[in-house]
Amino acid sequence: MPGTHGGRVDRPSPWPWLVPVAALVAGALFASSVRASESGALRPEQGELADLIRAQNRTNEEYASRLNELQAKVDEATAALAPGDLETRDLEDKANQLAVGAGRTEVVGPALRVTLNDAKLPGGELPDGADPDDYVIHQQDVQAVVNALWAGGAEAMMLQDQRVISSSAVRCVGNTLILQGRVYSPPYVITAIGDTGAMRDALDEDPQVENLRQWSVAVGLGYDSALVGEQTFPAFVGSIVPEHAQVPTA
Repeated sequence: MPGTHGGRVDRPSPWPWLVPVAALVAGALFASSVRASESGALRPEQGELADLIRAQNRTNEEYASRLNELQAKVDEATAALAPGDLETRDLEDKANQLAVGAGRTEVVGPALRVTLNDAKLPGGELPDGADPDDYVIHQQDVQAVVNALWAGGAEAMMLQDQRVISSSAVRCVGNTLILQGRVYSPPYVITAIGDTGAMRDALDEDPQVENLRQWSVAVGLGYDSALVGEQTFPAFVGSIVPEHAQVPTA
């Protein structure tokens, strides 16, 4: 069973691919055999890298827990500091207003959930001449769904078990997805709170998501969207301070 590929893949519309030319397939197989014999494994082993990522994942979870404890103490101390001071209360009010847009508050509302998964291959074997990249979910597929939901007016979003915001980065490392220091394997679950009708329309109209749906029909990639009723999302706990910024030219 192939693993999720981490790099950018330009996935064209699948329909021309469904009518293969035998001579081209034979040539591709011959070329692949030559490359394999010259360079060894077609894909390098990712085991050691995955172990390092999982170890760092455990460390990040410990730091996140400690951060939550410290943040609670800061909030408690801030509330107790000069409760009658007008300037302090004004700053607190402004901070509370900004917290909503920054994802720093819990959100409750109707939700739409999209689940993406690798194709289920009979016997775990690829068809002769098939490209393994066509049968797995890529970083670009997850990002396409996330972007479409934001475009559809999502008020809050979860990816797997983490709250994400508009600046959250989705990355693939080897055959896994890494999000804010934690590592995940498919299926990938994206859940968004907001106007579920508008978000579903945005998914239907997005060309990248439509291409993904076509591939789900062509090769069996897992794509499913469903209304999941009222959900409660926790506050976002990651950093909201940008590390890089670029000023657009006039």
